[in-house]
Amino acid sequence: MSSAMWAAIDGLRLDTAQRHFDRAATLAAMSGDSSIQFRVWSHAGMLYRRLGRHTDALAANDVARGLPVARRDPLFASLGLARQAVISGETGDRRGAQQSIGNAEEALGRAAADVQRPMWLTAFYDRAELENLALCASFNAGDFRGAEAHAHRSLALLRPDMHRNRAVISADLAYAQLRQADLEPAVATAMSIPAEFTHHPRVTEVLGDFARTLQAIAPSSPFARNWNQHVHDSRRAPSE
Repeated sequence: MSSAMWAAIDGLRLDTAQRHFDRAATLAAMSGDSSIQFRVWSHAGMLYRRLGRHTDALAANDVARGLPVARRDPLFASLGLARQAVISGETGDRRGAQQSIGNAEEALGRAAADVQRPMWLTAFYDRAELENLALCASFNAGDFRGAEAHAHRSLALLRPDMHRNRAVISADLAYAQLRQADLEPAVATAMSIPAEFTHHPRVTEVLGDFARTLQAIAPSSPFARNWNQHVHDSRRAPSE
């Protein structure tokens, strides 16, 4: 149920995610397993952030961070802190976001590699994902230069098989570059995203914001024309 909840959040199907959360929270409480409870409540924090309910997002993430597994295992603690940073950044608390990222990095450094952990956690949370969450936190707080730096580090550390993550991070990188008025690298980064991943809801969302911002700040530039042509060609390609 928690996997279905995350899939709905990742796909921006937030009403569906809310229904999954209601059921997942009940099952997690019945299980008595704090690692399952952490997963559900940490996802709830991300769900409420997406819904713009920042107080609820912080409260849900606090529930996750207060669970025994997060107090016992620095890897869980690190993830909780990193996700708190993302929420804090969205509320405009840049200092709080930076502090949480620093604490998340410290906790990750203390996490022993030989501890047995759930597959759902070890399959995605590592240094690359921490840099990705730091990217989101920085961008949300308006620190676009910092977001770009975290994006580059995340991409450099990302596992070769994480193709979808690479597309999402690349879209965020392109938008961070654009928000710094670095038009040429921004468009080049956006155009580097493989076409098959541009239909993922999160990539589509960011590239939509990217296109609108590019049109607003430099509608007649060669970079805007290149981007528009790229989008046009990409839409035609499947039928040819």
